[in-house]
Amino acid sequence: TEEEKEKKKKKKKGGGGGEEVEEEEPDESMLDWWSKYFASIETMKEQLRQQEAAAAEAEEKEEMEIAEGSKGQAKNKEKSKAPKDDKKKKQQSAPELPEKKNKQKIDELKVFNKELETEFDNFEDWLHTFNLLRGKIGDNDDNATEEERIVGRFKGSMCVYKVPLPDDITKEAGYDPNFGMFQGIPSNDPINVLVRVYIVRATDLHPADINGKADPYIAIKLGKTDIKDKENYISKQLNPVFGKSFDIEATFPMESMLTVSVYDWDLVGTDDLIGETKIDLENRYYSKHRATCGVSQTYSIHGYNTWRDPMKPSQILSKLCKEGKVDGPHFGPGGRVKVANRVFTGPTEIEDENGQKKQTDEHLALTVLRHWEDIPRAGCKLVPEHVET
Repeated sequence: TEEEKEKKKKKKKGGGGGEEVEEEEPDESMLDWWSKYFASIETMKEQLRQQEAAAAEAEEKEEMEIAEGSKGQAKNKEKSKAPKDDKKKKQQSAPELPEKKNKQKIDELKVFNKELETEFDNFEDWLHTFNLLRGKIGDNDDNATEEERIVGRFKGSMCVYKVPLPDDITKEAGYDPNFGMFQGIPSNDPINVLVRVYIVRATDLHPADINGKADPYIAIKLGKTDIKDKENYISKQLNPVFGKSFDIEATFPMESMLTVSVYDWDLVGTDDLIGETKIDLENRYYSKHRATCGVSQTYSIHGYNTWRDPMKPSQILSKLCKEGKVDGPHFGPGGRVKVANRVFTGPTEIEDENGQKKQTDEHLALTVLRHWEDIPRAGCKLVPEHVET
């Protein structure tokens, strides 16, 4: 089964699961990104189980209330109370599982069981995308799909303001009333970016061959770049673990639609498309939710949990404060940092690989980033370190 495979895999990778971890703390050197990923998946499954249990409980309650309403008997009420309490106890004892993991100090990331876009309103926080379609010449165009008719995408927003603007807006520092909600918009000049795509694995693929299996491989397309990882197909597998990363250079706004596809490899004839997803990278890049490289839970400079963003937490924080016209960050003694009118606390020491301790503001800055939505006016939820599905 899938779980056994995962367990085997975990043992192979070292750490991140199996009985050994329960008893002793995992050895740092044995842990890797996969340990973190599998620990996070267990947490996600647990959360889903809890949600299902809660939904079932609510449904049960509703049914009982309907039954009580029709019978109107006190006896039923007594009976229905007992299982409810029992369920509540069960529910309260369930969340202890993830806590065990925390003791083992395996840091986790957020596993979304969908694309980031559905979680963050398509990243259209200041721009909306409108497809521009080719007109129809005659009847033969009727059967063309909308995809085939797209000639471009227009991104923009329209806002209507009441003039004169309210005083509280015009008085705001750095606010240009002519721009309305479009303050500090990035320029339309082309920019070159390096995109790194990590493909972890695929689950429950649609069988493409007669034997009820598939031979999946990855294809990635962005602008003129078209990667088909054909020679690394995985034979007879509906739950392939790819564990690969691809680097692509692109230019926004011309090349912003990333397509990730899984194809079935065939010896004879053409390869069949099993499924694909499209991601608008430009929206992610410019979104105030900062959907470029997720903010991880902790800041460390070595080990399986090394900070992977090209900018350090303190640099990200300074940039966000500057762009949002927010006062701060002011780092004070005793592990305190003040941003706007909020004070955050955190550790101020970091250990390098040799166990040498040195002073740092990075933990403090990261604490603010992880609570950025609490900052008045400019704040919003920042994308956490994650795997999306």
